[in-house]
Amino acid sequence: MTAATATVAATTVVDQQVETLLALGYPALAGLTEQAFTDRLAPLRDAAASLPDLPVEPTPGRTPLVVVVTRELVDPELTVPLLRLAPRGTRPGVVDRNHGEQGLAPYRPIAEVELPDPAAYLLLDVDRGEEFLDVRPEEALPVILGRGRTPLTVEEGVAVVTHAPEVLEKNRCFMLSGSRRGDRRVPAMWISERAPKLGWCWDGNPHTWLGVASTGGRTA
Repeated sequence: MTAATATVAATTVVDQQVETLLALGYPALAGLTEQAFTDRLAPLRDAAASLPDLPVEPTPGRTPLVVVVTRELVDPELTVPLLRLAPRGTRPGVVDRNHGEQGLAPYRPIAEVELPDPAAYLLLDVDRGEEFLDVRPEEALPVILGRGRTPLTVEEGVAVVTHAPEVLEKNRCFMLSGSRRGDRRVPAMWISERAPKLGWCWDGNPHTWLGVASTGGRTA
């Protein structure tokens, strides 16, 4: 078996990602012991057991499986600073101050995004959506939905950069159209001053360096 075709069990990927969350201090941020946090995520391993093996080397700009922890367990305002750029970034992630006094709190999943569990689940077949570079988010959304896919939420974007930081690259960043706050703002993940940044852009504005990320499904 060559490196190009090498695979790994989905359960192994889940185990590795849970270990990453433990190392980053997620249990303390959730107000839980490590054991209680691990127990809360244990059903995700069971869900992964029914998935096919995953490629060891995923396609650039994509990642096949991501463990997502939502604000029901940990506030994304606390997890964004834990983000780092690949391969050896040292600067902490930043939440753009222009989200306003309420920060990320007003953002909620759009109607088309159905979460299988309010607190933690698996995100499948993630694509950063670089085909939508320089396309208005409002125009990209119906195309994504028409393919049976859905855009990523704020927490999902944080999870992707946590577990697959190589997906976030210079001039290949992405919007998170799956979360909205009742206005024209679309949250987005990009790079600023050599660090990940969770900002926002207008729904009607195209950006040459921002695509629209999407997923093929969610399971828990």
